[in-house]
Amino acid sequence: MSTFTYDLTLAGLSIGSAAALTGIGLIVTYRATGVLNFAHGAIAMVCAYALRQCVVGWGWPLWLGALVTLLFLAPGIGVVLERFVFRPLSVLGGDPAQTLVASIGVFVLLVGGAALVWGQGARDDAPELVSADPWGQLAVVLVLATGVGAVIRWTRFGRELRAVVDDRQLAVLGGVDADRVAAAGWAFGSFTAGLTGVLLAPYVRLDPYGLPLLVMEVVAVAVAARMRSLPVAVVVALGIGVGQSQLTRLHPAGWRGQLVQAVGANLFVVALLVAALVLPGLGARDALPRTATARVATHPGAWIVAGVLFLLPLGFAGSDLHTSVQVPALGVVLLSLVVVTGRGGQLSLGQAAYAGLGALFTALLAAGRFPLLPRLPELAALALAVLLVAPLGLLTGWPAISRHGLSLALATFAVGVGVSRFVFAQPYATSGLSLGRPSGFDGDRAYYALELALLAAGLLTTHALRRGRTGRALAALRDHEQGASAAGVQVPPLKLLAFVTGAALAALGGGMLGMGVRAFDPSAYDPVRGLLWFAAVVVLGADSTLGALAAAALLVGLDAGARGGVAATLIGVLAVGVGRFPGGPYEALRVAAGRLRPQRRVRLTVLGVGVRRRLRPVAVRTGSTEASGAGVARRPAITARPRLPKPAPTPTTLLPRPRAAPPLLTAHTLHARYGGFTALDGVDLVVRAGQVTAVVGPNGAGKSTLFHCLAGTVRPARGQVRFGGRDITRLPAHARTRLGIARTFQQLAVFPSLTVAENVRVGAEQGRVAEPGSVERALRLFGLDGDVRSLPAAGLPTGTLRRVELARAFAGSPRVLLLDEPAAGLDTAEVAALTLVLRALAAEGTALLVVEHDLDLVADLADVVHVMSAGRIVSSGPPDRVLDAPGPGPQETPV
Repeated sequence: MSTFTYDLTLAGLSIGSAAALTGIGLIVTYRATGVLNFAHGAIAMVCAYALRQCVVGWGWPLWLGALVTLLFLAPGIGVVLERFVFRPLSVLGGDPAQTLVASIGVFVLLVGGAALVWGQGARDDAPELVSADPWGQLAVVLVLATGVGAVIRWTRFGRELRAVVDDRQLAVLGGVDADRVAAAGWAFGSFTAGLTGVLLAPYVRLDPYGLPLLVMEVVAVAVAARMRSLPVAVVVALGIGVGQSQLTRLHPAGWRGQLVQAVGANLFVVALLVAALVLPGLGARDALPRTATARVATHPGAWIVAGVLFLLPLGFAGSDLHTSVQVPALGVVLLSLVVVTGRGGQLSLGQAAYAGLGALFTALLAAGRFPLLPRLPELAALALAVLLVAPLGLLTGWPAISRHGLSLALATFAVGVGVSRFVFAQPYATSGLSLGRPSGFDGDRAYYALELALLAAGLLTTHALRRGRTGRALAALRDHEQGASAAGVQVPPLKLLAFVTGAALAALGGGMLGMGVRAFDPSAYDPVRGLLWFAAVVVLGADSTLGALAAAALLVGLDAGARGGVAATLIGVLAVGVGRFPGGPYEALRVAAGRLRPQRRVRLTVLGVGVRRRLRPVAVRTGSTEASGAGVARRPAITARPRLPKPAPTPTTLLPRPRAAPPLLTAHTLHARYGGFTALDGVDLVVRAGQVTAVVGPNGAGKSTLFHCLAGTVRPARGQVRFGGRDITRLPAHARTRLGIARTFQQLAVFPSLTVAENVRVGAEQGRVAEPGSVERALRLFGLDGDVRSLPAAGLPTGTLRRVELARAFAGSPRVLLLDEPAAGLDTAEVAALTLVLRALAAEGTALLVVEHDLDLVADLADVVHVMSAGRIVSSGPPDRVLDAPGPGPQETPV
C-alpha cells in the first residue's frame, strides 16, 4: 500500500470514527426510548462550545474541561431532556409524531441558545481533545461499541432495555423501571453526542448552524443499521469515511471532475439519500401531532388586524422597511408548509430546499445563465422559476406515497440536505450571482406592495386547497389515511398535489426573499433553516394560514431587532411543548379560557322536575344501566350531555330480501402469509346482492386478513378477488371504493377535524356515484340529520361515530358494504338500531359482509355464516344451523 493511500485511509478512519460515535448514540437512544434524536447534532455543538469556553474562555486545564463537559454536562443534557421533555410525552401516550416534533424543537432551541450565548460567527480555536492520529479515535469507538454491546447482551440492564424496546407497557407491568432505562439511554446518547462534538470541533467550522447539520448528515449510519445493530453502524461509518477519503484521489476532467469532487466531499449525504429513499422505512405512524378537536375558524377580526399590520410597513422608511420586506416573502414560504403539513398531514423537513431553488432559478434566469433559455425580466424569471421548481416537489412527494412518520421525516430531510450540498454549495451553480428586483419595483416601498400582491395570491391558493372537495379530501388524508382511502380518496395523487403545490409556493417565496435582499445567499436556505421554519409553523398552528403569517413576522422581527438566535430560542421553547398543545398557542389559550370560564349549571326546581316527568319521561344512562326519570331529580348534572337520537327503522325494513341473488364479490383460493405464518389457506367466499354474509371464528383464524384482501389493503400471495366478474385483486382500496365496495374499520376511522356532515360528504364526493341527495339521505337514515350534523367528529360518543362511519360509507352508493366489527363499542340499544339499518340496506339490494364477534348480532342479522379456523372456512350455512352446531366452533371458542 502506497504512503498516499495509507494516509488517505487513516484520514477516512478518523472521519468514520466520529460518524460511528454518532451512530452508536442515535441507536442507543432510539432503542431505549423509541425517539430518533434530531437534536443529537445540536447537543454535540453545545458540548464543543462548552469545552472551548472552559479551556479558551476561562483558562481551565483541558482535562478538567473535558471531564466537566463529557461526564457532567453532556449526560446531564440527556437526563434533563428525558425528564422534562420526553417523559411527559410518554405519559401522554408516547405518540411518535409528538416526540419527533419535540426533538426538532430541542434542536432549534439549542441552536438558537448557542447563537445567543456565543454568537453566530465561526470559531477556529476549539481545543483538541484527542490527537489527529485516527487510531486513538478508532480505539474509543471500538471500546464504546464493544462495551455497549456487552451491556445490552449480558447484563440485567441490557435485558431491561430489550424488554422496554419490545413492549414498554408490558415491561413496566413486569417490574422494569422504564423511566430509569430511558434516562440511562438519553444520558449515554448525549454523552456520545458530546464526544462527537469535541472530537470534530478542531477540524471543522465551529458555529451554531454548521456543526449540528454536519453531525446529522451521518444519521445514515444509524439508518443503515436499522436503528438496531451497533457493529453494522460502526462498519458502515468506517467504510463511508474511508471511501470519502479515497475519492479525493480521482480528478476526472470537465463536469465529471466537479461531480466526483462534490460526491467525495459529501459521501455521507449520498448515503443518507440512499438510506432514506431506497432502504425500507423505519416506521408507519403518522408524523404530525393531531389536534384533539376540530380547528376553530379564525375570527374575521383577526384577519382585519393582520391586514392592518401588514399594510403598516408601507409607511416605514429606511432599515425598518428594508427588514419588513422579508416578512411577506417568508410568509409565502411558510404557507407551503400549511399546505403540505398542516392540511395534507405530510411531514416535510425539506421546504427550504425548494425555496432556495426558487431563488437560484430566478437569479439564473434573470442573468441569462439558465441552460437553453434566454435572459428574462425578473418578474418573468420568478414566474418561470416557480413553474420549474413545482415538478421537483415529486422529490419528496414520491417517497411520501409509501412512507410515513419517521421514514418520511428522514426522506424529506435527506432531500433538503442533498439539494443544499450538491446545488447550493457548488461554485459552478452559485458563484457571481446577483439578483435584482423587477422593473418599476426597485424601491423598498414599491417592492413591498408587489410582495403583498403575491402574498395575496399565495393565500388564495392555500384557501382553495383548504376548502371544498379538495380541502375535505386533504383533511381526511391528514386525519386518517386508511379511512380516506376507504372513502374513495385517491391518496397517492393527493399527496403529490400537496407536495407539488407546496414546492411551487416555497419557490415563489424563495424568489421573493432573494429579490428582497438583492442576492442569492445559500446560507439562507440551508436545512437547519428548514427545521426552524417547520417548527415555527407547527407550534403556531400547522393548519392556520394566519399562524404562518405570524410565524414569518416573528422570525424576521425578533432576529432583526435583537441579537441573532432569539427567534430560534423562542420557537424551540414552544416546540418542546407541542405535545401538550398540538393545535398551537391559540388553541391552548382557547382551551385554557374555556376551563377558567365559570360553568353555570341549570337546576330544575321540584315543580319543574314533576312537569318534565309528565310531559316527557327521561331515561338517563348511568354506566351500563338505565336510570328512570326519578333519578334525574337526584342527579341533574347527568342531563347536561343528552344522548343523540337513534336511527329510526325505515319502511324498507319490511321489504323481503332476495334469496337467489347473483354473486357480487367473490374470493377464489386466497392465500396469504405473514413471515412463516399462514393467514389464509385457499379461502373461497361468495357475497351476494341483497344478503348479509357473516364471517366468524376465533382470534387468529384469518378473518381480518380475508377482510383486508377483499377491501384492497392487503394483496394475497395467490388467488383472485372478483367483483361482478372483474378481477380486482391488484386494485388499491380507493379504486375499489369507486367501483362500489365500501368498508368500515374495527378501530373507528373518522376525520375528527371535520364535522359530521363533512365526514359524510367526503364519502359522497369520493364514492361510486355522486347523487345530489346522497348526503342528506345518509344523515337521515343513520339519525344524524339533527343538530349533531354540524358538530365536529372529535369528542362524540362511540355509538355516534359508528353511525358517522357507516353513513360515510353508505353515502357513496356502494353495491357491497364490508363491515369490520360494526357493533364494537355499542350498547344494546345501539346494536338493535344498527341491526334495523343493516337489514334495510340489504333489503334494498346492497351486499353486506360482516366480520363480527357478537354472535347474537350475527344470528339476528346474517343470511349466511362462514366459520373460519386456521386460515380456512370450515363451516358455512344459515346461522341457525352453523351457530347451533355441536362440537368445536364459535359456540365454544371466544370470538
